Amino acid sequence: MLRILCLALCGLLTGSRADPGALLRLGMDVMNHEVQSAMDESHILEKMAAEAGKNGPGMKAIKGISDVKVKDVLVPVITLSLVPGEGIFQCVSTGMTITGKSIIGGNMEIIVVLNITATDRLLKDEETGLPMFKSEGCEVILVSVKTNLPSNMMPKVINKFLDSTLHKVLPGLLCPAIDAVLVYVNKKWAGLNDPMPVGQMGTVRYALTSTPAPTASYIQVDFSPEVQQKKGNAIELADSGEALEFPGEYAEGSSQLLLSAAFLTAELALLQTSLDVTVKKTKVAETYPKRKPLVTKIRINKPPKVTMKQGKSLMHFHGTLEMLAAKRRGKGPVSLFLLELHFNLKTQFSVSKNRLKMATSMSSLLTLSRESSSVGAFNEEKLTGFITDYLGEVYVPVVNDVLQVGLPLPDFLDMNYNLAELTVI
Repeated sequence: MLRILCLALCGLLTGSRADPGALLRLGMDVMNHEVQSAMDESHILEKMAAEAGKNGPGMKAIKGISDVKVKDVLVPVITLSLVPGEGIFQCVSTGMTITGKSIIGGNMEIIVVLNITATDRLLKDEETGLPMFKSEGCEVILVSVKTNLPSNMMPKVINKFLDSTLHKVLPGLLCPAIDAVLVYVNKKWAGLNDPMPVGQMGTVRYALTSTPAPTASYIQVDFSPEVQQKKGNAIELADSGEALEFPGEYAEGSSQLLLSAAFLTAELALLQTSLDVTVKKTKVAETYPKRKPLVTKIRINKPPKVTMKQGKSLMHFHGTLEMLAAKRRGKGPVSLFLLELHFNLKTQFSVSKNRLKMATSMSSLLTLSRESSSVGAFNEEKLTGFITDYLGEVYVPVVNDVLQVGLPLPDFLDMNYNLAELTVI
């Protein structure tokens, strides 16, 4: 079953919440896939069937039948529905054949079709801080029963058998299957707590702010991402006092992950020092009679800031650009001029290997001012076109190379973000 996940990247919108970071709406597409996968991977019904004839701990004997065996377990069909404020109502439809020796003589065979129902309450594990499902109120509902006993024995024998035996025995046999499946599902939350590296510069961890909240349409999971530098210093997310909100309509049952521009900005702060660059090129300078190695130093003095509007994202850079020329006889380079600048880059997003990737291209040089000059006064505004082209040709490739590290996305329920549709809002 295709899991549709919309990865929305957004600015902040006015609202009631004031916690910038990341929000998840977990739809039934993901939950159906995970529970069905857990049932298939665990083969739990088959295992329960194999244990049925062993009279193990907690296993009630089936009165009237000896040498009991359970076989031909049907592939379970799982139906899930959300229960607001609680979790998920689960119905597992399956069937099986119970065989054994009847007390009245001969082999007995009973074909049972049934539903196993339970409410999987969604809680927060206080020890790990992770979400967890816990089943409550498991029941086994018989849909149909067929037997190889003579038809004239059916009314009396089978009715008594059903009333006194199957209704008592089957819950003990099958309800543990629900718990076992949830163990598999709960394990797939485990990676959510782990710090994930952003290159060699630091880590990101998606911490839960509260117990996930089931509604009639989705399960809302609020994250308070923790961005940590390699040296251990935390990078605080900017809080504008505004809220994250999911915009528009999405396909029923689909899931969405919303990442704020403030969160992306905090992550990019980890990469700030990697964005400083020194470029050496040989050019003709009018100040010197011969060709000199020309050195350009670009230093970023603030973390790049991400801004977003509908369908468009920009990455803003504040820093300096210094041009230097080398002296003769191995002496150090001399500064020609130092410019302070603010420019932005168009940003395109993609997903690869469950990381958010960004690629940039030159947008515009917004401000340019001269801080110092050893070549005399000049009108720096006349350099706007040259500096813009230079940044696009020389600096943008450096930025894109740094951004190839990618920003980690929440690791939960084996989510494959390569299937996601990305939207900038």
